[in-house]
This record gives sequence, structure tokens and C-alpha cells, in this order.
Amino acid sequence: MPKSSRKQIEADEMKILAELQKNSDESVNKIAKKCDFSKQKVWRVIKRLERNKIIWGYSAVVDNEKLNQKSYILLIKRSSKPIGDFMDKVIEDSKEDYMKKLGVNICHNYYLHGHFDWMLFFSAKDIKAAKKFSESINIRYSGFINEMYMVENIFPLKSSGLVNPEINKFKEFF
Repeated sequence: MPKSSRKQIEADEMKILAELQKNSDESVNKIAKKCDFSKQKVWRVIKRLERNKIIWGYSAVVDNEKLNQKSYILLIKRSSKPIGDFMDKVIEDSKEDYMKKLGVNICHNYYLHGHFDWMLFFSAKDIKAAKKFSESINIRYSGFINEMYMVENIFPLKSSGLVNPEINKFKEFF
């Protein structure tokens, strides 16, 4: 049997990735059926994607409201101070999960290009805990932060590519 072309391999990977993004907990058998592949092929592709760090984790989409948590976004614009020390601290804190020690759960942590340089999506029990976290970030990275804005995520319409199963509740906000 001839080997598949690079273009076909990439197309097959994208089909499998699309299914994993819909539900990363889906069984290999179900993914194989949906993609019309053998389960062995799906397993090999997934392992290759993991080995190449295209897939670097699996996570659940959590409804923070049902856990009595609120969702927030912290947008940070850094100062003109050289970035080296700042980046070293961010990397160290991300690896050690320094931020979790502050009573929040970091869902996403991004370095950006644009008006803001850093964006944190996090959950906390309430606005008081979120503000305390925000202030601790300001202190921790003193001198590196020029501007910082925090916003509360009122209602997630879509998260991790998935439509909120309770999307009709969105109407209650209007």
C-alpha cells in the first residue's frame, strides 16, 4: 500500500484534531467511526500529534457558575522596562502555578501582540478575590506593568470551540 502524501496526512490530522476539539474525552473507536478511519490509524495519528507537541494537553470545559466561581480576564500592558526579567518571572510563575496559591484558577495565560502584552483568563470566588489577585500581580511585577484592566466574563457563549449547552440563558441578560 503506497504511503499517503504529506497533504493527505495533514488533512487526516485535521479531521482527527477537529473531533478531539469537540470532545477530547471521545474514545478512539468513536473518532475512527466519525472520521471513517481505522482505530489503529487514529491512535497512531494522536500519538504523533502528542509527540510533536501539536497536542500538549487535554482539559475539560468547566461551568464556573455551577462551582460558585466567576470568570475574569486581566489585560496587562507592560512598561518600557527591559522584558528579560519580566518574562523570566512569568515563565517561573506559570510553571510553579504561583497564581493558584493566590486563590484563583488560571484557565488561559497568553503573551500578546497589540495594545496589551499579557492576558490572563481566570476564575475566582468573587470580585473581591479577583481584585486581590489583580493587586498581587501588580505588586509581583512592580515596575513591569504600565496598565492593567480587569473585566468580568458575564456569560460564555462558546468556550474551547464548544457552544455553551445552556446558551439560551444568554437571553436573560437582555
